[in-house]
Amino acid sequence: MPPTVVTLLPSATEIAYALGVEPAAVSHECDYPPAAAERPRASRCHLDPDGSSADIDDDVRDGDVYEIDTDVLDAVDPDVVITQGVCDVCAVDRALVEDALDDCACDPDVLTTDPHSLDDVLDDVAHIGDALGREREAESLVADLTERIALVEERAFAAVAADGRPRTLAFDWTDPLMVAGHWVPEMVALAGGEYGIADPGAYSAPEDFADVAAFDPERVVVSPCGFDVAHARRELDALRERDGWDDLSAVRDGDVYLLDGDVLNCPSPRLVDALETLAWLCHPDYFDGPTQAAERVPRRADA
Repeated sequence: MPPTVVTLLPSATEIAYALGVEPAAVSHECDYPPAAAERPRASRCHLDPDGSSADIDDDVRDGDVYEIDTDVLDAVDPDVVITQGVCDVCAVDRALVEDALDDCACDPDVLTTDPHSLDDVLDDVAHIGDALGREREAESLVADLTERIALVEERAFAAVAADGRPRTLAFDWTDPLMVAGHWVPEMVALAGGEYGIADPGAYSAPEDFADVAAFDPERVVVSPCGFDVAHARRELDALRERDGWDDLSAVRDGDVYLLDGDVLNCPSPRLVDALETLAWLCHPDYFDGPTQAAERVPRRADA
């Protein structure tokens, strides 16, 4: 039997299920795979998940975002709790977990993930597999993901040789405007695009729109962290109101895309779906189509 595990971030929940382990409890935001939505919730969020990016940003600045339900932890008595150290805004972090465990009767091991690249994500699959006694399943999953990544890179190499690299940017927040970092610059490069502002592995950071305009992306991805495509669509006005937005090459040519932020910004196996989608939007003649939730934004003249 695998150890009893509580997963306090969506990526760990996805990985656990992919390895054949159902968590005893999950975080408030874990909803993939669908079975995760039925598990007990070991955390709560004080933000309105349906709020605008500007409203959520204001609320984050006002105080604590998350709370651990210690009663749930004690009820399930986990052997392992998986949390993260990447961002104290995106999900429950290790410091909050350790403070909560001081008030619990249970005494689990705490496994912290801190990925900033695709290799880090694959390493996390292996580490979680080790912690859950699913080493073989983890090895098989990593091998499958690695093969898919290599196939994208191979096809993108041919596409770049023929057509070059389109200038590409992804926004993982809209107000304030933030250019996606961590694994996203690396993924765009693998997909055959040029990501000219943030470096691979760098934290996502606010960006002056003048720098975006100077880069003049030919592909724009709008994928606010934690927002599905429908929620991301509601954020378009915050971008369209910026002086110079309509002058971007991507906007003029109708190459603005909404992607599910739960996929692009979540360091789970579905990042490879996002990679395949990025490759398609960079080089549609070489790839079959999006493999994650995606929507092309029509030009205003076409809307």
